[in-house]
Amino acid sequence: MELADKAVGLLLTVISLSIFTYYTFWVIILPFVETDHFIHNYFLPQEYAILVPVFAGMALISLLSVFIGFVMLKSKKKNA
Repeated sequence: MELADKAVGLLLTVISLSIFTYYTFWVIILPFVETDHFIHNYFLPQEYAILVPVFAGMALISLLSVFIGFVMLKSKKKNA
């Protein structure tokens, strides 16, 4: 089981670093590259650089709130 945990940890680390690198390049470096350069084909328009993290954060907060609500309801039923 320990090997599976390490593999999952490595996979999550690689995915996180890939997303971080992509987003950093998209937000920090891409605005300085000419708009007709071919590299712009691999990225969404610049407006999405703000919208994607905002919606991802809202989804995360919503899911965490639902999870906490379920845990609170379950613990309340257990005590009663």
